[in-house]
Amino acid sequence: MLKLLLAVLFAMLLWRVGIMMLRGLSRPLPGPPPAGEMRKVNLRYRCSLCGAEMRMTLATDEDPDPPRHCQEDMQLVTPIE
Repeated sequence: MLKLLLAVLFAMLLWRVGIMMLRGLSRPLPGPPPAGEMRKVNLRYRCSLCGAEMRMTLATDEDPDPPRHCQEDMQLVTPIE
C-alpha cells in the first residue's frame, strides 16, 4: 500500500513539473527594444588565441567594447566607419 501511495505521489509530481515546463515554453517572446536603444553596426572581431571570429550587427553604442573569448578581448578586424 505504501509503494502504491508513493508511486501516485511521484506521478503527480512529474505531471505538475511537466505542466509547469509546458507553460513556460508557451509564453510569447518579449517585444523588440524601443527604437534608438540599439544601433546597427557591422563589426568583425577575431580571437587572437584560437582564431574564432564573430560578427556584431547590433550594439547599444557606436563604439561597443570588444567581446571576450578565451578570457581575452577579441581584436577588431574591420575598421569602424
